[in-house]
Amino acid sequence: MRVLAAGEKVTRAGVAVEVGLTRATVSTLVDELLVAGLLEERGAQRPGTVGRPGTALALSATGPAGVGAEIGVDHLAACVVDMRGVVRCRAEAPAANRNRPAPAVLAELAELTARVTAEAEQAGLRPVGTTIAVPGLVGRDRGTVLRAPNLGWEDVPVAAALGERTVVENEANLGALAELWLGGHDKLADFVHVSAEIGIGAALVVEGRLFRGARGFAGELGHVPVRPDGPLCSCGATGCLETYAGEEALLRAAGVAAPGNSGEQADHADHGNSGPAALREAARRGDPAALLALAEAGAALGIALSGAVNLLDPQAVVVGGPLADLAPWLLPGVRRELAARVTDRQWRPEDLVTSRLGRDGVLRGAAYSSVRTVLDDPAAWISTVTAKA
Repeated sequence: MRVLAAGEKVTRAGVAVEVGLTRATVSTLVDELLVAGLLEERGAQRPGTVGRPGTALALSATGPAGVGAEIGVDHLAACVVDMRGVVRCRAEAPAANRNRPAPAVLAELAELTARVTAEAEQAGLRPVGTTIAVPGLVGRDRGTVLRAPNLGWEDVPVAAALGERTVVENEANLGALAELWLGGHDKLADFVHVSAEIGIGAALVVEGRLFRGARGFAGELGHVPVRPDGPLCSCGATGCLETYAGEEALLRAAGVAAPGNSGEQADHADHGNSGPAALREAARRGDPAALLALAEAGAALGIALSGAVNLLDPQAVVVGGPLADLAPWLLPGVRRELAARVTDRQWRPEDLVTSRLGRDGVLRGAAYSSVRTVLDDPAAWISTVTAKA
């Protein structure tokens, strides 16, 4: 299943070569997966050598699917992806969630997830679980938000409120997993992923696996101090990266109104005339305040990331989320700081990578993490379905 998830038009023979099993064994397994509706045949594919053409296989476009949902400070979103990671249904709504009562936020999110789940089922998909992305610290139970300063939440039982087969995960972790699974990177298995909206988060992938830390809180890059005597941060400390490169700090420094500050609520899908879009437009025009704000934010981000690179020695740093939209103006400052501060002289400018997923990374990562359970253990899923039948 993983070979087929990673490949295009792979035949039985190709799978046998990849996994090291005999063709007869692979053929038996493929037949079982076809009957279960996890695979589909895509017609004959002629190999590069002399011989009878094989039948191309692919993960099914119907069958198991994953539901992902995202709680942002200024929006809510939900989507469904199939086993290939393709978004099949999506819903999104602006929402002023800062200090909003958690039950109200979760009730609205439940409506969005119910809507996309119903659409998915009509398309022949079978959602197997839901993963909720949150901008905060998540407990070991993968169900409770312990602390989300930018939402004003503490000890909120999110999974319990949204029903069974629901898990909760930090948004930065899901953005990193999306890069690992869906980002189109060739053999990138050790990297730091950094993204930002109101806050800044990072996640570390080591040998193809998410590194959570001893207590599950690894990756709080936004609260790394870059100037200890700097302004007060929402976490209670001073001079954190978030106070220089977070969305609100950037907009304030550039003289651009944050979403909602002008009485308008923009659609988060493109942010309409909201702060981030206005900041990009100002940068494109060459506005001095916008360019200076982005340059200073890039320098602060580079200082924080240079410490991470020196400590962890990753293959690459991937910049995702809304930061990717600002890459042309933000990354030169990041590169300068990395070049000046990283001790490994083999570090190259091209090791700083802009995500192709952009703002969609977190939501797609959430949804795909749910359906990955089927890819990781298809036999268990088949047994469950058979037992219910």
